Amino acid sequence: MSTASSAPPPAVSAVEDERLAGPPEQPSRPRTARAGWFTPYALLTPALVVLVVITGWPLLQLLIMSFQKFGRAQVFGAPPEFVGVGNYIDVLTDPEFWQVLGRSLAFAAVCVVSTMALGILVALLMKRLGAVLRTLVSVGLLLAWAMPPLSATIVWGWIFDTQYGVLNHVLANWLGLDFAGHSWLIEPLSFFFVAAVIIVWGAIPFVAFTVYAGLTQVPDEVLEAAQLDGAGGVKRFRLVVVPFIRPILIIVTILQIIWDLRVFTQIYALQSIGGLAEQTNTLGVYIYRVSLGSGDFGAGGAISVIVVLLLVAISIFYVRNTVKEDSL
Repeated sequence: MSTASSAPPPAVSAVEDERLAGPPEQPSRPRTARAGWFTPYALLTPALVVLVVITGWPLLQLLIMSFQKFGRAQVFGAPPEFVGVGNYIDVLTDPEFWQVLGRSLAFAAVCVVSTMALGILVALLMKRLGAVLRTLVSVGLLLAWAMPPLSATIVWGWIFDTQYGVLNHVLANWLGLDFAGHSWLIEPLSFFFVAAVIIVWGAIPFVAFTVYAGLTQVPDEVLEAAQLDGAGGVKRFRLVVVPFIRPILIIVTILQIIWDLRVFTQIYALQSIGGLAEQTNTLGVYIYRVSLGSGDFGAGGAISVIVVLLLVAISIFYVRNTVKEDSL
């Protein structure tokens, strides 16, 4: 008995043909702007307006003043005289400016290195402490961070006081060292030691909290694997922890450089207590003394613009690293 091959039903054949043909082509739509593209710009506009009004306009006025002969007479209504780049030439050919710039860079380098090293150590300590001790350390750091710079400088000035300072008393009476009546602010080196102590003490909490937040994101499995491979604590930190928190370390370091280069309150307050201004000026105090002290606002504006350009160069490096890390 012979059997003839039966053809598939028409409905099944139609479904099979449609499957092989693929999905039907959609009618082309005109390309339009992505929905909500304007929202980020609308949210940023108020902040940009405030930034331009509060920062941009004074910077423009400062730039204009740096090209003028602007003294006390101009403050009381006399018209300023345009001198072009004369103020910049005077500043850049002044040996005192280069001394202050070099002093400020060296002082900022010492403060940044000390702050980063101590802040990282405090963050590592907080990572190993229990909840109760970590809370106590955090409260202490917050209190140090919340204290205004001027108040902190006055308190530290009492500690280093020549006649009644606690430090001289401990060094002379407890340790038997020749520090009775020692003046910490009369010599530039010891002056900047005191200033560095105050600045580093106030900056450690920010570094410690920021680095501690980064340490909490390091996977414990990776650290345990490195420990099983025989890596010690220092090696684990250098080869495992640092690569994970490198973006945080870069950002915090650059911010510290910017803040320490433009420090003013601590230096000026210590000079008022008893320091020698001529040998201990930094950029912030130098601008203040040139502008308000001698009344040469044009030269002070030129120095300020130079400092702004220096800080902008550092800020560009900071922004580039931030954008690079966000794109990864």
